Amino acid sequence: MTTTLSSPTTTKTLEIRSSDDFWVPVCEESRLTPGRGVAALLPDGRQVAVFRGRSGRVYAIDNRDPFTGAQVLSRGLVGSVDGRPFVASPLLKQRFDLETGRCLDDDEVAVAVYPVRGK
Repeated sequence: MTTTLSSPTTTKTLEIRSSDDFWVPVCEESRLTPGRGVAALLPDGRQVAVFRGRSGRVYAIDNRDPFTGAQVLSRGLVGSVDGRPFVASPLLKQRFDLETGRCLDDDEVAVAVYPVRGK
């Protein structure tokens, strides 16, 4: 069990399951700000964008914007439409569903989503 201590209480360490089925520690859950993202580097070199939604739920998606190729989704604007949380790319503003990775503005485009757990 991975536990990170911070004063004066104990907080969970967030882990992301990578494509090779290993859980990778990312950061302390308490360090995430609702509505803001952070980027994390996986052991295979891929970048993941991690978000805490306004409801408190944590999401992880690929950080690469498929429209530009830039690693920027972690810097996008978080919002919701019809109760579905999304992040809008800071470059061209396409919106990606944080639960499914589906692009809300182009049905043929999606980004990878990653399971997240707190330990």
